[in-house]
Amino acid sequence: MRKQLNITEGIFPMPVLMIATYNEDGSVNVMNAAWGTMQARDIVALNLSESHKTVKNIKARGGFTVSIADASHVVEADYFGVESGNRVADKFAKSGMTASKSEVVDAPVINEFPLCLECKFIEYQGDEYGCGVIGKVLKVTADESVMDGDKLNMSLVNAIAFDPYTHGYYKVTERVGEAFKDGLKLKK
Repeated sequence: MRKQLNITEGIFPMPVLMIATYNEDGSVNVMNAAWGTMQARDIVALNLSESHKTVKNIKARGGFTVSIADASHVVEADYFGVESGNRVADKFAKSGMTASKSEVVDAPVINEFPLCLECKFIEYQGDEYGCGVIGKVLKVTADESVMDGDKLNMSLVNAIAFDPYTHGYYKVTERVGEAFKDGLKLKK
């Protein structure tokens, strides 16, 4: 038997994305966004309203980074979601984290997050059902600690996912199958 639940952002897991930009004064701004996805291999879509400081920064600077939050930094990641850059001018400083300037876009790379997509702003879609920020991924970097030789090991990233039903964070660490391979067993 199935039980009806309240309607919410009911897709689980939802990513915990750290969207980083520079403010007008050059300080770092980071927001926590669960409403983002890849539209194509190199196109990011973030469902963000124009009221966010981050969106204003993206439009002004033409670039942003998207980092995957990890379990080691859940407190900082959550802080970037509960505090607004519109209220606190330099909320990044309070986190104790560090940043480096991207080599390809006018945006910061948060050093402590293990995986980062560096994106050029393409457009803002602002209609009733629009996606918000659309960006082209120009570069992807990963900390050496999450690499097996030349390959990214997602188990080592220790990514976290957001549960919109109970407002919890969960670690995404264990590989359970092989995409585009396991289902072939049923085709025989």
